[in-house]
Amino acid sequence: MIGWLLSAPALLVLALAFLWPMLGLFRISLNRTAETGAMETALTTETYAKVAGDPYYWGLAWDTLVLSAGASAIAAALALPVVLLIRRASPRWRAPLALMAVSPLLISGTARVVGWRAILGDLGLINVVLGWLGLTGGPVPLINNWTGVWIGLVESLMPYAVLVLIAGLGRLDPRLEEAAATLGAGRTRTFLRVTLPLAAPALGGAFLLGLVLGISAFITPRLMGGGRVFTVATEIYDQALTTVDWPVAAVLAMLLLLALLVVMLLRGVLTGVARPRGQQGENAA
Repeated sequence: MIGWLLSAPALLVLALAFLWPMLGLFRISLNRTAETGAMETALTTETYAKVAGDPYYWGLAWDTLVLSAGASAIAAALALPVVLLIRRASPRWRAPLALMAVSPLLISGTARVVGWRAILGDLGLINVVLGWLGLTGGPVPLINNWTGVWIGLVESLMPYAVLVLIAGLGRLDPRLEEAAATLGAGRTRTFLRVTLPLAAPALGGAFLLGLVLGISAFITPRLMGGGRVFTVATEIYDQALTTVDWPVAAVLAMLLLLALLVVMLLRGVLTGVARPRGQQGENAA
C-alpha cells in the first residue's frame, strides 16, 4: 500500500502526460476525412483500412525498419570497441572516457544535426579534404539523401549503445578472458570465443534500444534528408501539418506506437531469457 502511495504522483503525471493524449489520439484515428479534406467525427476503422491497404505506407514502414535496424546494428558494433577500451582502461581513466563517449547526449539533437550538415555539405570539411587530396572530381552528395540520414542516425544512437554496453559488460568477469589467455588463446580467439559470446546479451539490448529510438526518429531524417527522405515519423508530420489529414496522421502514430511496444516487449523477453545464461556463467566462474 505504501508503495502505491509513493508512486501515485509519478503515475498521475504519466497518466496526464502520456495516457490521456494517447487516448485522444486514438479517438482522432477513428474519425474519417471527408472528400473536402475536412475531418468528420465518427467511430469507424475506415482510415485504418485505408492505411493498411495502401502500398505506399507499407513501403514507408519497410524503409523505416531497415533504416532503424541497420543504424542500430552499426551503432552497437561501433560502440563495442569503445566500451571494451573503457573497460580495460585503468580505474583512473574509466570515468572520463565514459563521459567522453556519452557526451553527445549533452548536446541538443538539432544542434548535432546542424553540425553534421556543416561537415557533410558540398563545402563541408569532408568534401574539402577529399577535393584537396584529389580523390574526387567534385562534391560528393553526403546530405539531403539516405547517406546523410544513415550517418546522422548512427551517430545519434551510438551514445545510447555505449550506455547499454557499459552496463552489460560491467558484470562480466575479466578472469574469464585471463583464463583463456593462460590456456594459449590469442587476443582474436579470446575475443571471438569468450568476450563476444558474453557480450551478446548486452549487444542485443543495445540493438533493440537503438531500434526503438530509430523507428521514432524525426529530427535526423527530416534535417539530414532535406525533405527527400521519408520515414513513418516524417510522414506523420506531413500528414498532420502539411496535408492536414489528422485521421491518417493519428492512425500512423498509433501503429508506430504499437510497433514500439512490440519491440520493447521483445527486448524484455530476450533480456529475461539471456539473464539466466549470464548468471550461470557467473556461477560457473
